[in-house]
Amino acid sequence: MTDRTILAIDYGTKRIGLAKSDPMAVIASALKTLEVRSISEAVTMVAQAIAEYDPKTVVVGYPLLASGDKSKKCEEIDQFIAMLSTHYHGPIVRVDEADSSREATSILRAHGQRVRKDKKRVDRLAAVIILQRYLEELPEN
Repeated sequence: MTDRTILAIDYGTKRIGLAKSDPMAVIASALKTLEVRSISEAVTMVAQAIAEYDPKTVVVGYPLLASGDKSKKCEEIDQFIAMLSTHYHGPIVRVDEADSSREATSILRAHGQRVRKDKKRVDRLAAVIILQRYLEELPEN
C-alpha cells in the first residue's frame, strides 16, 4: 500500500488548524491547532508538523471571494506558502475554503458545544472540512 497521507492547513494570523488524512487519503481527521504570533513562527511550527506526519501532499485553505478572485488574505497565505516551500518540497495545493469556518461553527453548535471560548476547535474542524472537500474531489476516491 502506498502512503498517500495529506496534511491540511486552515491558516490564520493567530491560530492554524491542522488536519490529516488516513494513509489511503479517504478520511480527514483533526490534529491540533497551533497558536502563532508571526508568519515566521507559523512556518516553523507547520514545518515541524510536516516533519512529524510526513505527508505526501499539503493542502492549504485559500479564501477566495465569491467572484473567484483572490481576497486580501490570499496574499498573506501566498507568502506563507512561499516560505513553507523552503522547508517542504512536496506539492502544496491551495483549496478554496469558502465558509469552512462558518460550517465548522455550525457543526459544533449543532452538537451543543460553545464556540466562543474555544476557537481553536473551530480552526481544527475547519481544516478537516477543507481536507475532506479536497479528498472528495480526488479522482481515485
